Amino acid sequence: MTTKKSQPARADVIRHLAFEDLGSFADVLARHAFEVRYFDAGVDDLTRIDALGSDLLIVLGGPISSNDVDDYPFLETEIELLRRRIAADRPTLGICLGAQLIARALGARVYAGPVKEIGWSPLQLMPAARDTPMQHLGQANLSVLHWHGETFDMPVGAIQLAASDKYPNQAFSFGRTLALQFHVEVTALGLEQWFIGHTGEIHQTDGISVTQLRTETARHAEAMQRQGAVFFENWLQSVN
Repeated sequence: MTTKKSQPARADVIRHLAFEDLGSFADVLARHAFEVRYFDAGVDDLTRIDALGSDLLIVLGGPISSNDVDDYPFLETEIELLRRRIAADRPTLGICLGAQLIARALGARVYAGPVKEIGWSPLQLMPAARDTPMQHLGQANLSVLHWHGETFDMPVGAIQLAASDKYPNQAFSFGRTLALQFHVEVTALGLEQWFIGHTGEIHQTDGISVTQLRTETARHAEAMQRQGAVFFENWLQSVN
């Protein structure tokens, strides 16, 4: 008699730009034998994603606003997908734009912040984060990458987990959903494509340059990638 092999865990990933991908998180998912399926917003039919079917949903970042539903109708599909998944308490992670879409799915306001936050700086963890996987991102001398101009109000019922010097709402959890305004998935090599693809935004933002960002990346990326992998590994274990 043969035994039926169990199906591998599946992660569905919504990507808004080809170079803003899973980065170092891909290695963690591979170690846990996840089958990863990318869905490219604006190209792939996002209605094909079963809100409750995958073991993990990750919504990545991008340069558009979560409010730009008239220009990018697929955003409404993403928000509705997130609403259904969050209501079912299925493991979900949103990064940057993904975090803002989660906030909108939970009824919170997303809006332009007072300044653009682009570059490397540390997180300030809230007390509620200290016994969670987020603790691995709040260590002394650890900086994470910020790259956003919008922010969100804290959704009703969410647990605030982190802040930065410029923005009070940098991370929150809601059941088995986690929203991160910042980036811990990026790698130094991968950011070279960001420096090309986001050159317009970089040159239009006072106080930053490609040279500066590359120098800061060389200083901070290795430690962040190491701690980011520990964080993500622990978070996966906590929600599965």
